[in-house]
Amino acid sequence: MSKHNDEEAEDDKSQYLPETVMPVDDLFTVNFKNNGGKFLYCDTQKELHETFISVLVENDWFEKEALTHEIQFHSLLKDNNIDYIKTKQPVFFVASCESLIADDGAILFCDKQLKDNKAHEIPDNVIIIAATSQITRTKSDGLREIKKKYSSKLPTNITAINCFKPSANQDFLSYGRSPKNLYLLLLEDL
Repeated sequence: MSKHNDEEAEDDKSQYLPETVMPVDDLFTVNFKNNGGKFLYCDTQKELHETFISVLVENDWFEKEALTHEIQFHSLLKDNNIDYIKTKQPVFFVASCESLIADDGAILFCDKQLKDNKAHEIPDNVIIIAATSQITRTKSDGLREIKKKYSSKLPTNITAINCFKPSANQDFLSYGRSPKNLYLLLLEDL
C-alpha cells in the first residue's frame, strides 16, 4: 500500500469513529455559562445557604422583597430579612425548577414554580435552587421527567428559559425573550 493510500484509509477510519460525548453535567455547565447564567456549585446544604447569602450581599438584596411561590423558601427568605409578600414590586425571584437541560443550558419550569406567570412577568433578577440529579440531556428528557413525576395531574405553564444576558443584536428571532440576571445554586445530591 502506498503512503497516499495509507492516508486515505486513516481519513476513512476517523469519520466512522464515535464522537466524543461530553458528560451531561459538563455540557449543562458550559451551555448555561455561554447563555450568561451565573453558576454556583454547592457540596452541602450549609454551603448552599452561605452561597445564597453571598448572592444577597453581592446585589444588596437584604431587606428587599422577593417573589416565590414555593413554601420551602419562606424560611430561607425570612432568615435573611427578605419579605416575600406579593403586594409590592419584588426585586428578585426565588424558585426551584423541574429540570436543567444540558443541550441548550436552559432551565425548565412549570406552574409549580411560576404559577400562571410568563417568563417576562417574573423579576429580571432570579435565583434558582436546584440539584445535580435534575440535569437532563434534552428538553424531551426533561418533559419525560415531568410526566413521570406528575403522572396523574400534569402541570401547566411548562416553559424553558435560556436567555440570561441581553442579546447584542436584537432581531425578530429574539422577540419575546426577556433576559434574566440568573444565579443557579446547584446542590450536589448524587
